[in-house]
Amino acid sequence: MCTMNSSWRTQLPIFALIASAMSNIYIAQPILPLLQEEFQVSIILASMTVSAVVLGLATASLPLSFFAEKIDLKKIILTGGCGIACTGFICSLTHNFWLFIAARALQGFFVPFISTCLATYLAQTTPIKNLKVVMGIYISATVVGGMSGRLICGWIYAPHWRYAFLTMALLTLFLSAFVYRKLPRCSPKKAETSVPLISLLNRWDLIRIYLCASVVFAIFSASFTYFPYRLTHAPFALSTQKMTSLYLFYSMGIIMGPISGQISTRIGAGRTIVIGSVILGMSLLLTLSNNLMITAAGILLLCTGFFTIHSVAVGLLNYKLSRGQGYGNALYVLFYYLGGWIGITSFGFIYQAVWLGGTDIHCPERSTYPTLNRPIRG
Repeated sequence: MCTMNSSWRTQLPIFALIASAMSNIYIAQPILPLLQEEFQVSIILASMTVSAVVLGLATASLPLSFFAEKIDLKKIILTGGCGIACTGFICSLTHNFWLFIAARALQGFFVPFISTCLATYLAQTTPIKNLKVVMGIYISATVVGGMSGRLICGWIYAPHWRYAFLTMALLTLFLSAFVYRKLPRCSPKKAETSVPLISLLNRWDLIRIYLCASVVFAIFSASFTYFPYRLTHAPFALSTQKMTSLYLFYSMGIIMGPISGQISTRIGAGRTIVIGSVILGMSLLLTLSNNLMITAAGILLLCTGFFTIHSVAVGLLNYKLSRGQGYGNALYVLFYYLGGWIGITSFGFIYQAVWLGGTDIHCPERSTYPTLNRPIRG
């Protein structure tokens, strides 16, 4: 077993790569109305620019947990970086909608090559006394990545969104190559006593955690995906840049991780999840308001409730797993992102049919968006 250098010069590029990889997942979220106009598609199809990535990520989770034990992690990480970069280049260049969606799905498939494998690498190479701190920083890096992807595209590149995909592709490729060169090579860790996958699926205590993660992320991802339409439409009519500022509330993930852990230790994981669920439910009601401040408060509470539940669920899962942590966590990722895909896809039909009633979407940066039933261009 090799030990990673604990200096910040070694660790900073690792966490930067994690953030860069995660930013590619949600980079399209704040500009969905712009993508809808660019490709002349419906809201449901436009949402696939996010849901396809989530589905690709879910698809890769279980196979990757198997190969990560048998192949040099550095090679997998470099492969992931190259895959994300190549698909990002395609997204920045193509004018064909379905090629764009295929590239996004592949991009999602390659994200765990970095995020999951770096988590495994850190767990294998970090001294036990530093492991909790390092993994805490890892979680923060994933949150920073999810937030930065939204902010970069919404704040800086909104009218010229292709440059955002190109920038993140180049950054991910550079960081992957840099990390590959700097990290010491570690031999694949010998697998512990095998735990059959079916045995985990037969445990109702674990299934409840998986279903909880799936449902909560379905709600959260659907809400965050369609907020751009809600906030750039009347009565708010915010610009893309102003609307994107509300994604700063995503930083609650950095705060709620340690706080929810402390609360869970005091009152129990179940009660903490119930509290998070109540906050989540209240937040959804607040986002229905036509008052911007109340809606913003709802988004803040939505992030608070979601990250409370998510953090406690992950901790509870690993507490219950004495063996088979690899498959157990891979199943969590599978249920988690499948829930996100189902939430984004299903809510698209509801949003289009019920909320909009088939009307056109308006954005301050464009005169009108195309009708929902226009044919696809390209």
